[in-house]
Amino acid sequence: MAKKQTPLRIIPLGGLDGIGKNMTAFEYGNDMVLVDAGLMFPDDEQPGIDLILPDYSYVLENEEKLRGIIITHGHEDHTGSLPYLLMDLARKVPIYSSKLTLGMIEGKLAEHKINSPKFRDVSNGTHINLGVFSIDFFDMTHSIPGALGVYMRTPAGSIMHTGDFKLDQTPIDGVTPNYQAINRFSTLGIDLLLSDSTNATRPGFTQSESAVGPALRHIIKNAKGRVIVASFSSQIHRIQQVCDASTAVGRKVVVTGRSMVQNTKIARELGYLKISQEDIIDAFDADDIPDEKIVVLCTGSQGEPMSALSRMANGEHRSFTITADDTVIISANPIPGNEKSVQGIINALSKIGCAVYDKSTTLVHVSGHGSQEELKLMLAMAKPHYFMPVHGEAVHLRAHAKLAQQMGIRKDHIFVADNGDTLEMRNGKVTWGNPVESGVVYVDGLSITDADPVVFRDRQKLASDGIVLVVATVSKRKRAVGDVEISCRGVSFNADEIANDAQDTVRSLLSKQMSKDGVSIETLRKSARSSLSGFLWSKTRTRPMVIPVVMEV
Repeated sequence: MAKKQTPLRIIPLGGLDGIGKNMTAFEYGNDMVLVDAGLMFPDDEQPGIDLILPDYSYVLENEEKLRGIIITHGHEDHTGSLPYLLMDLARKVPIYSSKLTLGMIEGKLAEHKINSPKFRDVSNGTHINLGVFSIDFFDMTHSIPGALGVYMRTPAGSIMHTGDFKLDQTPIDGVTPNYQAINRFSTLGIDLLLSDSTNATRPGFTQSESAVGPALRHIIKNAKGRVIVASFSSQIHRIQQVCDASTAVGRKVVVTGRSMVQNTKIARELGYLKISQEDIIDAFDADDIPDEKIVVLCTGSQGEPMSALSRMANGEHRSFTITADDTVIISANPIPGNEKSVQGIINALSKIGCAVYDKSTTLVHVSGHGSQEELKLMLAMAKPHYFMPVHGEAVHLRAHAKLAQQMGIRKDHIFVADNGDTLEMRNGKVTWGNPVESGVVYVDGLSITDADPVVFRDRQKLASDGIVLVVATVSKRKRAVGDVEISCRGVSFNADEIANDAQDTVRSLLSKQMSKDGVSIETLRKSARSSLSGFLWSKTRTRPMVIPVVMEV
């Protein structure tokens, strides 16, 4: 009987349920390669959570197989969970990426006190072998330099992973996608294509990054006072255009915001960001320069409350306070879930009276992801036998699958997967495999925790209705209730007006319970909670969280 061939397993652990936390494992026998290790930022439904990571338990359970981690580019949704993963791994695993990406990762790892990582610098045309995996890297164009695609050959078949991309013909750094390599891999054979789906619902082509430059220059040239530009700190192409526009009209560039300072420093040192030393100054030196000669580059394009832009708008920044004479450019697109925060900062700036420009009014932002025509061109060049859309919400994955059908890929050769689903490849043929454990992990302050809807529900309740603490003393021996005290925090009603009636209600029910034989303290706590909760609803039509404390004396 013929021995069944070992399959190549393709295991998406993140990136298929939203924009972020991209992570995919590729496993063949005793070898595994991980592509990307990203995070996602929380929304209003996850109060108190700082970061969301993919559940990489499967990687930890099989870490003896892990030959290397490939990072396609330096954005947080592809690098952000790397520090946590490395801390959980029992051994050092080599990390492969471009110089700029590794430089940004190094700064992140230093914050977590992870020293001497095994970095391996790769670039367009680099070939490596990781176990049975034969891997080639090729240039792709995105909103950050150093973005790479990956082509893998294994005994079971071949895969191409585009990473995040758009087909920009006039990129800021002149590095276009390596079409020659893509076509060469197509000739060699691409059994399965994994392709970025972020803009799969958007028709046409995505505009070139260079289209933003003239708009930025026009605004900066005609502004009367300071110009504050908020952008992602990793969007080096955008930062380069801000620097070019500023120096062209005789303005100095000031950089503020921790990640902005760090990333611009790394990009300059590695040669990805070009601006002379005399044209970029420290925020502390800006006082000596007239306002009309300054452009401030800062974080805060997502309305983050602790970002440099928010602190400048609120008068809490140590170097700058935004005034009506300033001009603010928000040069980014809101990440899904951040729309309210971004609109909030725009409203706050509008109240100050300064001029505000964002993508809804001026061409100060273009996407870094390819739209439908570019996705179809990628499918046409790659000519894959099977297709799996990645990096997007369900609507994006399904829209991309529809595009693939339009390009002639058979419906039964297209796999729209969820995180944890597994594909298996044998002799170049792809089928569904057995799913693995998947999900999300929350970073809450310094701790990492699993999803617990009860915790989120409690936090949302505290945020919306507040908390009421009732403390009662009882004597089981005398079967009597002593003092009952009630204190409130964050409630919408006047606590003083109902305090006496609330105390009487709790005391009355506790006294009734105390008359029974063998009543427990836990029963008394439940009675105190239910009586006070019912009373508050009847009087205020609110349901604050009630915490009962019953003490025996």
